[in-house]
Amino acid sequence: MREQSKSFLEKLIVTPSPSGNEFELQKLWMEYVKDFAHKIETDVVGNVMASVNPDKPFKVMLAGHCDEIAFMVNHIDSNGYIYVTKAGGISPKLALGMRVRVLGKNGILKGVVGVKAEHQGGAGDKIKAKDLFIDCGAANKEEITKHVSIGDYVIYDVDYEYMLNDNFAGRALDNRTGAFIVAEVLRRVADKDPNVAVYAVSTVNEETNMGGAYFAASHIKPTMGIACDVSFATDYPGIDSRESGNIDLGKGPILSKGAPINDKINALLEKAAEENEIPVQYELTPRATGTDADKIRLTGTGVPVALVSLPLRYMHSPSEVVSIKDIENEIELLVQTILSMSGNENLKPLE
Repeated sequence: MREQSKSFLEKLIVTPSPSGNEFELQKLWMEYVKDFAHKIETDVVGNVMASVNPDKPFKVMLAGHCDEIAFMVNHIDSNGYIYVTKAGGISPKLALGMRVRVLGKNGILKGVVGVKAEHQGGAGDKIKAKDLFIDCGAANKEEITKHVSIGDYVIYDVDYEYMLNDNFAGRALDNRTGAFIVAEVLRRVADKDPNVAVYAVSTVNEETNMGGAYFAASHIKPTMGIACDVSFATDYPGIDSRESGNIDLGKGPILSKGAPINDKINALLEKAAEENEIPVQYELTPRATGTDADKIRLTGTGVPVALVSLPLRYMHSPSEVVSIKDIENEIELLVQTILSMSGNENLKPLE
């Protein structure tokens, strides 16, 4: 991966982007794509839509959501302790003892999620968000409310680490990696004059309501859509592969199969993978994908969609793990698929 791209990925990870307050990250994303996008648009919910050849009639929409799971402040007690609720599928059990960043009115305030010592009985077996409290060192409510308000977001105080074998750990790789991938695909096709319009969209709100993808697709009216998200790697202890399938880090991006997925788009992806010797893996999404693809599909008169996912370990934990090789292979797969298209593809299954 080139150094400028690596730096961009790292900046994405360290920039807070809780679902509902993605704006600082979106500014960073816009700044990156402005040098190669032919057109950049935003909308009322905060999506950023960058395109190459936007006047071409056949429109390919690539969507990677930029928001992360978080907590939100819902109560401050008289002693200055902060209480929270969930914004997305964040696990309260994993928060115990973690350092956090409160995105307060005057900037970031550091804190710790308190936990009862084992000597005093330890944490309970069933931890809910309402059981968590955050200690920022304040003496009382009057002091803490100078910095924190109801509705402020709280994220984990972790960023990223490079690991062995091109593996990479970080906060909210679900789905900073997707926002990164769609930007990189746009960059690599920008000077190739593809036969189709290419829209790379950094979408908002996926972790809470998926409204961002719906707004973006309703505006773009794509001919086809590809959601670029993450999915569950199964190559670590405690996973039953008979139930969850076999998905390994480092063995390529994942293509989905199931009712929401357009087989002709998958065929384009598979042909590009074969011709360019790009490894791919498969997962099943029989009913719904649980990603932006579901909302894109239901816009307008209906949009044929596919889902290309990055294998990821420890989803929605403070430190998720992916493979840099898989990121590169996914980018190359999407680039080669787009460059192979004539712009006359018929995606109707019965024709």
